[in-house]
Amino acid sequence: QVQLEESGGGLVQPGGSLTLSCAASGSIFNIDTMGWYRQAPGEQRELVATWASGGRTNYADSVKGRFTVSRNNAKNTVHLQMNSLKPEDTAVYYCNVRLKAAMGGNNYWGQGTQVTVSS
Repeated sequence: QVQLEESGGGLVQPGGSLTLSCAASGSIFNIDTMGWYRQAPGEQRELVATWASGGRTNYADSVKGRFTVSRNNAKNTVHLQMNSLKPEDTAVYYCNVRLKAAMGGNNYWGQGTQVTVSS
């Protein structure tokens, strides 16, 4: 089992910045990938950015060049620096952890944090 605690959402004007943080606890030694997904009203949950073991990162095309995912393995945290925010970035953002395939590859989710981009 992995527990996730998120922080950092809020209201920001277009063009502004926010940083989301997520701390993992529990079976942290079995973690492969940490990252962020988001879900806007009426839409499916979608990948935003992930950081896999070995340092491989993956970004949605819509956020490339604006968002940066970082991971601190010593502190078991993952962060999402969001710059040049747009109204279409408005969504609930979820921290995600996926366990190593050898340990079952289970996904764990945070409770979600609201990000609203509006003037």
